[in-house]
Amino acid sequence: MTALIEVQGVSKRYGAFTALDDVTLSLSDTQPSMTAIAGESGSGKTTLARMMLGFIDPSAGGVFYRGKDLATMSPGEKRQFRREVQPVFQDPFEVFNPFYHIDHVLVTPVKRYRLADSKSKAQALIEDALKSVGLRPQDTLGRFPHELSGGQRQRIMVARAVLLRPKLIVADEPVSMVDASLRATILDELRTLNRELGISIVYITHDLTTAFQICDNIVVLYRGTVAEAGAVEQVIGAPKHPYSQLLVSSIPLPDLDKAWGGEEIPVTEANAARRNDGCKFAPRCPHVMDMCWQAPPPKFMPDSQRLATCYLYRDAPVSPDPDCAAVFRPPVEAVARITQQV
Repeated sequence: MTALIEVQGVSKRYGAFTALDDVTLSLSDTQPSMTAIAGESGSGKTTLARMMLGFIDPSAGGVFYRGKDLATMSPGEKRQFRREVQPVFQDPFEVFNPFYHIDHVLVTPVKRYRLADSKSKAQALIEDALKSVGLRPQDTLGRFPHELSGGQRQRIMVARAVLLRPKLIVADEPVSMVDASLRATILDELRTLNRELGISIVYITHDLTTAFQICDNIVVLYRGTVAEAGAVEQVIGAPKHPYSQLLVSSIPLPDLDKAWGGEEIPVTEANAARRNDGCKFAPRCPHVMDMCWQAPPPKFMPDSQRLATCYLYRDAPVSPDPDCAAVFRPPVEAVARITQQV
């Protein structure tokens, strides 16, 4: 079965700095999903997103869209890819030209991809797209970017993506610069696009709370490597990797009698100076063992819906598939049953 998009053993290096290190992930072409890519700043989330969008090339490995390598696509194939894989960026204001009305970012894709053969049809498409993200065309069109709120600008960018009826939206921290009151609205709209229009969503975030609320699956990155991956209920509800546990423990709690924030693990001078050819989390890990410094841990499977790259689970089976999605991809029989039901 051909994947919609596949990131195959990709690494990205900038001189001596490795931003991403041997990551493999694929999304199903038959089952639209919402997958979170989570981790702290500098973990490689945005680098992975930009690779999936074809904005940067990997230093090693490859990115494939429906079996075609992005690096060797013909102009026609690349054009189709650009239409079917759409970005939603963190800062919507940077996308707009302040000298144009916001209509410009909506009219341009309609013209470029010839989505309508008349102005009236183009207008109808644009208005439908705006309505699909909760905006009133009469209150939105004809205005300049600075006349709209951050939440409105971000929803316009989601509407722009919807216009093209993409197969995949890569949303890089789409609500981090939006008022808290609008975050739930925008995330709910992304979830609706996934469920009602069959669009797969890759949600890049450092916020595990929102990932848990809207996503089906999650991949946790630490310094460019996969720490843990699996069904979101499993990974966030009962994290296995010490780094995932640290992230989850830092989520604010509603109980005022409990402290806010997880316990930060200090890095000792000895650990910081020690040669490390193994797990990148070893200097910070409270469970570090000698083997952790020697070689990177493989992807162990502590249970059937999770990968954890940690020697704490060395008695568990090693995943035969390097693809992170292997742990949350249903078996072929289940896909067949779902298809028949639909």
